Amino acid sequence: MSLRELPLFPLSTVLYPQGPLPLRIFEPRYVDMVRRCMKTDSGFGVVLLVRGREAGGAAATAAIGTEARIVDFDQLEDGLLGLTCIGQQRIRVERAWQQGDGLNIAEIEDLPADPVVPVPEDCGELREVLQKVWPELAGPYAHVAPRFDEAGWVANRLAELAPLDTGIRQSLLEASDPAERLRVLAPMIRLREE
Repeated sequence: MSLRELPLFPLSTVLYPQGPLPLRIFEPRYVDMVRRCMKTDSGFGVVLLVRGREAGGAAATAAIGTEARIVDFDQLEDGLLGLTCIGQQRIRVERAWQQGDGLNIAEIEDLPADPVVPVPEDCGELREVLQKVWPELAGPYAHVAPRFDEAGWVANRLAELAPLDTGIRQSLLEASDPAERLRVLAPMIRLREE
């Protein structure tokens, strides 16, 4: 198992690989993190906040998260730094600590990418639902290339878009079989359509 260090950004949301994440940065520890990420062309880990606050002290987080890369930034009208990030690979936090400046750091293990498998026939309608709404998602998904034939990609986008509890989103992120992830989502999506 190969470990590496990565800054962590605990949030009350779940980021999936290839998923968009808009952020508003105002805390000095995260401004410094962004500066370092931009300078070294590196990412940071987004992990679900289990206990604690997004802003402020130490946080307890889920063990599985996603590395995020900054793809765009700008100064917002309120003077804050606006970031557009895209999820990369899933990560497992092996050990975490907080630096003196309050930034959370972790030793992480990169988890394998989803195997590329087609959308199962019994989930074909889910792909169609996503294809139907995709043109309306141009803004947030401008940096995301569609891959409607891949079960994992379709499952991840539906998990992001559906009004699901964060615990369900986290368990879907942790599932390693993309076709099974799509099958778990299927009844939740179908119930909401009816």
